[in-house]
Amino acid sequence: MQFQKHYTREEARALLPQIREWLAKLNQLRKDLEKFDKRLSGMTEQGNDIGGDTVNQWIRTLANMQEALSEFQRREIFIKDLERGLVDFPAVIGGKEVFLCWESDEDDVEFWHDLETGYGGRERL
Repeated sequence: MQFQKHYTREEARALLPQIREWLAKLNQLRKDLEKFDKRLSGMTEQGNDIGGDTVNQWIRTLANMQEALSEFQRREIFIKDLERGLVDFPAVIGGKEVFLCWESDEDDVEFWHDLETGYGGRERL
């Protein structure tokens, strides 16, 4: 087996409210980071000293992102597409290691796919 943690559908389902929160937070932090990146790149192009508040906010945003990402890493839950909210949970179905696959616009965990096939190989549970 490739993964130490395997989720049942019920376990994955129980985590969805928290995962929705983490994904929303990560998407907001990503937008904030893009804003700071633009601001900082404009400053470096002009040859300015780029210390100060913008850099501090950028670093805090990166740290907050890492903290949110670690919630997924600790649980061996994989973000496949942050913008879409596409997440995979390692699972075992019929003795075979697979991913339970969930997307943030879905109400429930209803799909799975082989480790190799990805989203294109999704099948209904």
